[in-house]
Amino acid sequence: MYQASTQRYQSMLYHSCGKSGLKLPAISMGLWHNFGDTANYDNMKQLCFTAFDHGITHFDLANNYGPEPGSAEIHFGRIFKENFKPYRDEMLISTKAGYEMWDGPYGNWGSRKYLLASLDQSLHRMGLEYVDIFYHHRMDPDTPLEETMGALSSAVTSGKALYVGLSNYNGKTLEKAAEILQELHCPFVINQNRYSIFDRTIENNGLKETAAKLGKGIIAFSPLAQGMLTNRYLNGIPEDSRIRTDGRFLQEASLTNERLNQIRELNDIALQRGQSLAEMALSWVLRDGIVTSVLAGASKPAQILDNLGALKNTKFTKEELQKIDEISLHQH
Repeated sequence: MYQASTQRYQSMLYHSCGKSGLKLPAISMGLWHNFGDTANYDNMKQLCFTAFDHGITHFDLANNYGPEPGSAEIHFGRIFKENFKPYRDEMLISTKAGYEMWDGPYGNWGSRKYLLASLDQSLHRMGLEYVDIFYHHRMDPDTPLEETMGALSSAVTSGKALYVGLSNYNGKTLEKAAEILQELHCPFVINQNRYSIFDRTIENNGLKETAAKLGKGIIAFSPLAQGMLTNRYLNGIPEDSRIRTDGRFLQEASLTNERLNQIRELNDIALQRGQSLAEMALSWVLRDGIVTSVLAGASKPAQILDNLGALKNTKFTKEELQKIDEISLHQH
């Protein structure tokens, strides 16, 4: 039987999620990759143990994570049932609905019917009575915002979720959604968006600024830009890399010579800071206190330990930030 480390909270930093009472570990565990049917069960288990043993209390899922949509929740549910049940109140488990999950008109987007049915399915797959955070996974241009937010509110009043979140929203829609949720007295605490040195969308679409203004947390996914902000591609494309083995999310065409030069230049700055490129990329996302937590996936337990190194140094000089912007934002 799994026994959690007694030292598990000593090396982790916990940040308040916006102005709420909920605290998130600075680094959270994302189950987007490496928890589907193609992954090895013992390895999944070791990833979860390593994370929890180092104070990573937050495990982030979605209904469609796989491959085979639903399989990440099924595997996590089994790991939870066999190992983590005694620790449920020390864990933060989140899931989402918003992308295509099942056939027909009710298995996608943001209707009340889809969101509440999906949450029930997720709870069933994971063997849980409730999730800590339930997200709407993407903006839906065709469903009234009131309907989608009302469904999130129902998830909380029914006891099936403690808090709600929004994922892949922009600043303007976030502001409207937050207003509706406030009227419903629904505990909306967090936004989940892609954010990295290479992807500044939330700086450009008002999300980062609006979240800070409204006192809502942000959790950033793909902080390593699908592995580009690591040392994996410094010397070309390794055979066991995600580009070669999966190819769904990062294509070879993304790694242009210009991109590889940017990666090498950023790596030089990281080395001067005494960090690996991955550590620097994670600390950069956390640099100003607006982002509550970074979501880092891992394929090996050792990568989780590497990611934790980022917390040793999240301060940047003005010159470093300027240089990182020059390298990553300007075409050479």
